[in-house]
Amino acid sequence: MLPSVPVTSMCPTESQSATGEDSHASTLATNHVPIDDVPVNKLTSFHGRLQHFIHRGSDQHTESASSTIAAITQPSIKSEDTDIPDEAKIPTSSPKRRKTATQTACTIISRPPRTRSTPKSSPNKRKRSTPTPLGPTASESLLRDTIPANLILLLVGVNPGIMTGITGYAYAHPSNLFWKLLHSSGITSMRHKPADTYKLPGLYSVGNTNIVERPTRDASMLSRAEMDAGVPVLEAKVAAQRPEAVCLVGKSIWEAVWRVRRGRGIRKEEFRYGWQEGENMGVCEGWDGAPVFVATTTSGLAAGMKPAEKEAVWAELGDWVVRKRRERGFVPEVIKDEELI
Repeated sequence: MLPSVPVTSMCPTESQSATGEDSHASTLATNHVPIDDVPVNKLTSFHGRLQHFIHRGSDQHTESASSTIAAITQPSIKSEDTDIPDEAKIPTSSPKRRKTATQTACTIISRPPRTRSTPKSSPNKRKRSTPTPLGPTASESLLRDTIPANLILLLVGVNPGIMTGITGYAYAHPSNLFWKLLHSSGITSMRHKPADTYKLPGLYSVGNTNIVERPTRDASMLSRAEMDAGVPVLEAKVAAQRPEAVCLVGKSIWEAVWRVRRGRGIRKEEFRYGWQEGENMGVCEGWDGAPVFVATTTSGLAAGMKPAEKEAVWAELGDWVVRKRRERGFVPEVIKDEELI
């Protein structure tokens, strides 16, 4: 018979584990061999190294770890006799079973279906505001008509510009050629400043008004309805004050008069600058009205005509004004700049 060999338990006692752990630590410190460096084809045992991988936070955890190790090394103990949860009782010998066990142990959290929510307007969202027109309104415009009775010439503009509405002086923008053309045509004896607007009737028997009172940056911002509505108002002014002639400063004014009188727009072949034969304004009982002269616009924004062409049209009007003043015996005085202040 073979001699009986004492069987040593695979699970070392607590004292053995401590002794083995200390001896192993000293061996590692001496030989500098990594813990996980295990020789190939060599029978190995725990030799106290199992305790190295188990966290020993307290005595209670140590006892729990020891009981767990005993349960692993004693396969004869049944799982129902232990306190391991049901999820841990599922055999996990193969990778497929481990995956199944993991899916069973995990709780599946399903997301609710996405629904499209109607966008709600934020109370703090800024609303797009409608831009307000620049410049003063008609009631804020400081420009006033200068139409005393029996003028030689009444000048009719389209509407006041922004600077004209603010200052109250006709054709006040520096780019406007109005005051230059008045002087070059002979209507005035000198080139006046816009501040002399209200002195023209007394100096030259020349007045000023507009077909539309609302100020704008330029005449293109006016609608046809505004222009057409100003025609009967202009006719009434002329009929009341009876100037000897009316000069429309700009083609668009005559186009509005034409639309009101004929109910249609003027054709290209029907328009011409200068005197409009048979077309008087302000016709009323006992008066045949004032003849109409259409002059070019004096706006600096209008570049359809060359300066020489504009001066030629205004020169025709100036010759007529000078002749009429002579017939009346009205001689304009030559006034110095300091006398105009």
